[in-house]
Amino acid sequence: MTANQVTVLTSSREMNRDRCAIIGVGTTDFSFNSGRSTLTLAAQAASQAITDAGLQPAEVDGIVRCEMDEVLHADLAATLGLSNVNFWAAGSWAGAAPCGMVGLAVSAVLSGQAKNILVFRALNGRSGRRFGRDWTSGRTVGGAGSYLEFLSPYGLQSPGMAYALFARKHMADYHTTSEQLGHIAVTCHSRANENPTAQRYGNPLTMEKYLDSRMIADPLRRYDFCLETDGAAAVVVSSVERAHDTDKPAILIRAVAQGDEAVPRQGGLWGNLLTGPLTNSSSALARRLYRLAGLGPEDIDVAQIYDCFTITVLMQLEDYGFCKRGEGGPFAASGALDLDGSLPINTSGGNLADGYIHGLSHIVEGVRQLRGESTATVAGAQTCLVTSGMPGPGSSALILRRE
Repeated sequence: MTANQVTVLTSSREMNRDRCAIIGVGTTDFSFNSGRSTLTLAAQAASQAITDAGLQPAEVDGIVRCEMDEVLHADLAATLGLSNVNFWAAGSWAGAAPCGMVGLAVSAVLSGQAKNILVFRALNGRSGRRFGRDWTSGRTVGGAGSYLEFLSPYGLQSPGMAYALFARKHMADYHTTSEQLGHIAVTCHSRANENPTAQRYGNPLTMEKYLDSRMIADPLRRYDFCLETDGAAAVVVSSVERAHDTDKPAILIRAVAQGDEAVPRQGGLWGNLLTGPLTNSSSALARRLYRLAGLGPEDIDVAQIYDCFTITVLMQLEDYGFCKRGEGGPFAASGALDLDGSLPINTSGGNLADGYIHGLSHIVEGVRQLRGESTATVAGAQTCLVTSGMPGPGSSALILRRE
């Protein structure tokens, strides 16, 4: 490929800035026991998003689901009466998926395959399959390609145990403290206590309560863990022209990126514990996202950072350039993450205190925040970063902009 061809390719990607928008959002209630099927949850969130977008069901002509979702696109289409579905796709894995799922919708709109695409995630993550529990139960010999056969005999059997190793490594390398992780948990609970629909609403968290909470996977305590949740979230992606036809502020998709570390590691999260340094960086993804957006960390007004555990927030603060490597702890403790700080985060309460819908609710909150509909509005916010997990396996992120 010649230098001129590279220039043309880069320009083509940059031309995708602000060409699509999220025109509708919806969620169910979040709970520990929904009493509903995942199909019912998906239909409720999707119906709300379609109505919010000002569309009729027949106008929705595309569906994107998570590859782990129990709800198939055809089942949801039949339930909602979506009679003109011309495009469907399945996104990535668990928390890595949501922003990438929006990216699939953007690609479909820009390529003319569909005009209004429903993106959803539904799960009974507390009353049904609990992703935070022992992943080795019922496994056959060989680990199903997960590398668990090298780890589970020695006691490492759940995601919390894996992220505890990332946290301990960060503490060893950079003198990060439990109190610094605690500031992230306290901040997210503060936002949840402004959000009447959050699961932790009415349950404020103090640093003392955080430090007194039981240790689950040293050094991670109870409040370092996200809330396993029953519920669903959905968004509708369309063209910027369609966004102008609605009576709500246009929330543009400035850029979306999906990918892995520069040197991908086999076995997903578990492979990261075995192949190379005990780190898990989103920095390559962040650089690509900023390049596609033509923006930098200094241009981000508010962020919805994927928080399956507090340590993932701390590490992404560094990866996305809001502070230097190793300074995530002091940055979190400085007040920068508060509503009046330099980088307010997770304004609905996030995975830690609102609900864990594998991060799709972060995109919903990003849209509500920029519309001025959040329960914790950041004054004057024009741009919002949303991240989906951390590499292992892969990840995705996007930047939203209020027009």
